[in-house]
Amino acid sequence: MSAVTDTVRVAPATNAVSQSLRDSMVVAKRNLIRMSRIPEMIIYGLIQPIMFVVLFTYVFGGSMQIGGSTSATDYKNFLMAGIFAQTVTFATASSGAGIADDMHKGLIDRFRSLPMARGAVLTGRTLADLVQTALTLVVLAVVAVLVGWRVGSDGDTNVGKVLAAFGLLLLLGYAFTWIGALIGMSVKTPEAATSSGLIWLFPVTFISNAFVDTSNMTPWLRHVADWNPFSATVQASRELFGNPGVSPSDAWPMQHPVWASLIYSVLIIVVFRTLAVRKYRSATA
Repeated sequence: MSAVTDTVRVAPATNAVSQSLRDSMVVAKRNLIRMSRIPEMIIYGLIQPIMFVVLFTYVFGGSMQIGGSTSATDYKNFLMAGIFAQTVTFATASSGAGIADDMHKGLIDRFRSLPMARGAVLTGRTLADLVQTALTLVVLAVVAVLVGWRVGSDGDTNVGKVLAAFGLLLLLGYAFTWIGALIGMSVKTPEAATSSGLIWLFPVTFISNAFVDTSNMTPWLRHVADWNPFSATVQASRELFGNPGVSPSDAWPMQHPVWASLIYSVLIIVVFRTLAVRKYRSATA
């Protein structure tokens, strides 16, 4: 009798998890099909990061000091991890705008009326955005190689470490899309989601080690940059790519960037997914 009771207790949870996964995949597929039918979304999403690579490489490359060197090649190898990280986090704005657009058109209300897992709509959307981000990252890596970026330029690396670096970048990007999801559920229009999504992204990405050596910052600002989750992923990627560039500070995230990056990203996902799903459940037309 107890065995039967245990089975009855476990089954609903198992069914709920499988239904959530199935519903999330359906929504993700729907968003991917939509993206494929609007190629401009992908094309314009690729143009901006490519412009950043070219502008930072050729405009600022010869005037930046990295470890006391002003070599353009050294700056290219230092820069690319920061550009990659900036690209995956800027997907937050489009994610928030897409969800806000679905809210504005009443699509979210239709989903809420269906017998589907509550978190599936947002999870499916963020997974679809992750696929688009991965595609953008592949193209950006090819462009980076064309302009002179090389892995292992300042240390040992291998294919496994390079893939791990891209994995951490995608994990950070996925974590930030949940911030975008919460923003998209909290505003009234896609335009507001885009604006509010970019306002906080600029200080997060620029008060970091992405584009400059933080040792040149004032002490309090460097402290902020060193504990910035964005900086942890950038530093972890540089070390895995074999492009550390400069000696990191004594801050724990800079001394253990891989672990810091994982902890930060998982924490952001847990916190903001919980808040976004809660907002989704209470949302009104």
